[in-house]
Amino acid sequence: MAYQNDLILRAARGEYTERTPVWLMRQAGRILPEYRAIREKLSGFIELCTTPALAAEVTIQPVDILGVDAAIIFSDILVIPEAMGLPYEMIESKGPFFPKVITCAADIEKLLATDAADNLQYVYDAIDISVKQLNGRVPLIGFAGAPFTILAYMIEGQGSKTFSKARRFLYTEPALAHRLLEKITLATIEYLKRQVKAGAAMYQVFDSWAGVLPPDQYREFSLKYIKQICEAVPQVPRTVFSKGAFFVREDFNNFPCETVGLDWNMDIAESRRIIGANKTLQGNMDPCALYLSEDEIRVKTKQMLAEFGTGRHIANLGHGVYPDTDKTKVKCFIDAVKEFSVKA
Repeated sequence: MAYQNDLILRAARGEYTERTPVWLMRQAGRILPEYRAIREKLSGFIELCTTPALAAEVTIQPVDILGVDAAIIFSDILVIPEAMGLPYEMIESKGPFFPKVITCAADIEKLLATDAADNLQYVYDAIDISVKQLNGRVPLIGFAGAPFTILAYMIEGQGSKTFSKARRFLYTEPALAHRLLEKITLATIEYLKRQVKAGAAMYQVFDSWAGVLPPDQYREFSLKYIKQICEAVPQVPRTVFSKGAFFVREDFNNFPCETVGLDWNMDIAESRRIIGANKTLQGNMDPCALYLSEDEIRVKTKQMLAEFGTGRHIANLGHGVYPDTDKTKVKCFIDAVKEFSVKA
């Protein structure tokens, strides 16, 4: 497809860009009154995710309202375990909850693997509608959760500060953990392949809970499976965001992805030195910086861009934008990136 604005694709591939592209994790969501107006008419988050026309509408809202350089399909990483046979609920103000969790080998054997992708047609339909309605204005980003992060929810049953149940499972049942991770990986590969076929121009793998593992376990139980996914779906630019996993940045030097996401705790210059110049870096403004005044946000943004320099960079926050952030502050950040990153 020919895009009116393909900055993010060129940046991911390491090609010249006139300025730094910018988008935000969780840009389609509660920061926008327009999103809340749609959400209030529905039973909840899951109905919105599973209604393709509405999911497409909220996917496109940030492009129209905020001026970001890419849309990201409105969905959730936990659609994968549900498609595999482990349904979840989204409880308002608390987050995801799994009424049933994985506890034994029999639970794992009941789960679908590659065939799970058949149960996610609503996501592919939402991508197809979004791409058609965007009509080449900007690319659309697909995504999936990293297998370890998905496992963490499937074992724990909900969010956690420690994920101690999931981590205990890795220590006490490593063979079962690998079996579960293998099935999640196969499901995710097929899921992302179909997202690309539906029109996703790039994708991101979110390892939201990477930072809870020690380095040796992270390499064994997470990174190897992310690598398998990226190697199996190379058709479009790939981004890996391993939140908190500062200890494996060197591993990304020769990793099969184009872009590495940095959280706000990762020093930019150090990360560039460790990861190398052959990768695009994404990030990494602290989401809390958007609580500052607009003048202060502009200063912080200019400082961030200066630290990334003129090398390969996609501007973003170091995690998802927080739901109580003023949308005018978000727009200020996006506009500041556009203003201060123009190349001579």
